[in-house]
Amino acid sequence: MEVPGDFPDVGDYAVIGNCRTAALVSNRGSVEWMCAPTFSDASIFGAILDRDAGHFSIAPGEDATVSRAYIAATNVLQTAFTTPGGVLRLTDCLVLPDERIPELYPEHELLRRVECASGEVEVEVSFAPRWDYGRRRPRYAKRGALGWQCLDCSFGAILRSEIDLAEDKPRARLAGKVRLKAGEARWLSFAYDEADASVIVPFGEDAGARLQSTVAWWKNWSTRCSYQGPYRDEVLRSALVLKLLNCATSGAVLAAPTTSLPEVSGGPRNWDYRYCWIRDSALVLHAFLRLGYHEEAEGFLEWLLHATRLTWQRFQVMYDLYGEVKLDEKILPFLGGYRGAKPVRIGNAAHDQLQLDIYGELMATVSHYVEAGGTLDTVEAAMLAGVGRHVMKLWRLPDQGIWETRREPRMHTFSKAMCWVALDRLGRLADKFAVPIDRKHVAAECDAIRAEIEDKGYDEALGSYVAYYGGKETDASLLLLARYGYRDPGSPRMAGTWDYIAKTLCDNGLIHRYRDDTGYDGFAEPENAFAPCNFWAAEYLANAGRYDEAQQLFERLCRLANDVGLFAEEIGTRTGKPVGNFPQAFTHVSLISAATALYQRKTA
Repeated sequence: MEVPGDFPDVGDYAVIGNCRTAALVSNRGSVEWMCAPTFSDASIFGAILDRDAGHFSIAPGEDATVSRAYIAATNVLQTAFTTPGGVLRLTDCLVLPDERIPELYPEHELLRRVECASGEVEVEVSFAPRWDYGRRRPRYAKRGALGWQCLDCSFGAILRSEIDLAEDKPRARLAGKVRLKAGEARWLSFAYDEADASVIVPFGEDAGARLQSTVAWWKNWSTRCSYQGPYRDEVLRSALVLKLLNCATSGAVLAAPTTSLPEVSGGPRNWDYRYCWIRDSALVLHAFLRLGYHEEAEGFLEWLLHATRLTWQRFQVMYDLYGEVKLDEKILPFLGGYRGAKPVRIGNAAHDQLQLDIYGELMATVSHYVEAGGTLDTVEAAMLAGVGRHVMKLWRLPDQGIWETRREPRMHTFSKAMCWVALDRLGRLADKFAVPIDRKHVAAECDAIRAEIEDKGYDEALGSYVAYYGGKETDASLLLLARYGYRDPGSPRMAGTWDYIAKTLCDNGLIHRYRDDTGYDGFAEPENAFAPCNFWAAEYLANAGRYDEAQQLFERLCRLANDVGLFAEEIGTRTGKPVGNFPQAFTHVSLISAATALYQRKTA
């Protein structure tokens, strides 16, 4: 069976990963997105963006109903296909080898096991990688018992299969089929190494051991989660997504493993999210600290100090996995786009925007890190002091704001408030460490920022903070003023802001990040509900003491996850389905923050 011609819904995918790259697997048993060798390299399976851009499909040859789930506390996926003749079970993972076993493993292995659980089912396999975002079709060389070597790629790649495959040259793929009876199973392995040489992996008990070591790795990681409050399953699933997006070789946390999954049907809001936003990563670090994952928090700080070395003291909005700063945006015109949404982009032109809020998020996270027992050495303290001095120079400037609008900068209220947060937390850090700053100057600037916000960022007639000075629009990011301690959540000004947001940004029970019918972000198409903002609303209501409302909203949002508990960047306002890049770290970290707020308020 070739990859079906129609595109699955975004929510029909699940993600697997090895903390170096990730793969999206459809509920049809097809791997339709995977970059190699790492998250941010070119795709080798890209059918999610063009049906001829590469896939690896294992599925029954007849119609089936599908159910799937992750093995508990892991990122190992199991999909069950129920056909008229029997039940087929597919298990998928990107292998995490047991480092205690002194064996040679390939650097990356996509391991797949297909088993007939009952009856008798015919299995069809289609393996069709496409190098360089689908630009190049491969050639294959049969290497006998060693499998099929994939030629014309920049790394050593081998497909091994216990199902006999043959080359289908017109379609540049390997294909085969077999009829399995109850209890029969077959292994398939796509392994690659970044060098030219390849490690050939054994099957049988050895393949089972690699699968079990991967299950054990994820389970052991999950046992470190210290959160024992309500909604623990949802929190742990979100933590597993964050860990999957946490690059093992650098400590960076990706916003999402995908590019150009559209925010609006047909485009053009199609962005590349395979980078590390300072904002997102800082919030992820805070979530890791809340859940007891201090090693991941420390790893992020190390990445941050490395990543910002070339742009210090002004931060870029985002960096690549290893701190590189040139993320030039390009269009791939040869790809048709997800359901025709064009253009397909790689790179991100927003990387050099001025977004002032990132300084506050960073400093707040460092403050949380210290409160959790972390320390700062003299070099780190001096670097943070430099950030503070930079904020005192920048805060009066207009910026593009948290939503990276591609228009002229404005005086965004939330950006100014986060500059206040940056200086406020710097003052707190200076109480504990020898941070070389002028404390009186920092305090005076804090007072100046607050005075300006209260004068220009709050509209008395509306009874609400506004998105930018002089405007009447609101912005869901203003709910975070309470999270960061700028305003008490129960204060009249925050209560009025929530009422105005609920009145103007809520559609069909879901909250938008802003209203775009006034050309707010430069595009005319109406946007779907932004998933993180909805969790921010639940968190705000919990912190404001409105626990029942918060709980009802949180539980409704959790029901909008896909069948394996994953969220995209947005939620379809009419459909309730995931929309945009997937899965999205920003959404999952917001779920964790809302759940922990509910727990804290319930136990207070």
